[in-house]
Amino acid sequence: MMGSEFQAAWGELLYSLRTGEPGFEKRFGIPFFQYMMEHPDRHSFYDQAMGTFGREETSPVLDAYNFGTFRTVVDLGGGRGVLLASILKRYPAVRGILFDLPAVAERARDLIAGMDLSDRCRTEGGNFFTAVPSGADAYLMQHVIHDWQDTEAIAILRNCRQAMAPGGRILLIEMIIPPGNEPSFGKWLDLMMLLVGGKERTQEQYQLLLSKAGLHLNRIIPTTAEISIVEAMDEA
Repeated sequence: MMGSEFQAAWGELLYSLRTGEPGFEKRFGIPFFQYMMEHPDRHSFYDQAMGTFGREETSPVLDAYNFGTFRTVVDLGGGRGVLLASILKRYPAVRGILFDLPAVAERARDLIAGMDLSDRCRTEGGNFFTAVPSGADAYLMQHVIHDWQDTEAIAILRNCRQAMAPGGRILLIEMIIPPGNEPSFGKWLDLMMLLVGGKERTQEQYQLLLSKAGLHLNRIIPTTAEISIVEAMDEA
């Protein structure tokens, strides 16, 4: 994944720094996710790479957070379903919904079936800018919100807020940019996300983002990995 389109996009870094616009779009002529949809062979590589990154974060997330308090967990943009399947394996009473673009959700069905979870987990294709599955008490997003600028991120979060059951939680698994000017892997990742149209955020930026979506930042739970779990709930 990193050696092809991403490497070409890094060649447009100076353009992105000067303008704030995605270097990927300058290089390839269309937004990143549109490019992936129009090149399914490349999207498959991207999907597999994201699954690999996510797998390394699974144990730290499971050790840091108790998902057993939920009845139904919706994994939005869940890719091949690695994290959701691991949650369901650890918590046999929890049910799951993997929600992603139709082609991605279709690929995830094999993994879910291969782990004997089809009776407790369904895959659903759709667009989270339009609507998300309703009635669940947890909406999980792993490195999803960082793909988008604030306007798009707020739209996704508002859809989750409208869909979730009373007392539900929204859980964002992301890198939190630390204060100060010390080195941080998240700052490097922020440059890469600038190239494709997204951004990493500080705690204060997440608090403001969630507030604009009608949500309250409840807490941020660190993990043994470089990611944290941002837990939010309805402000009402």
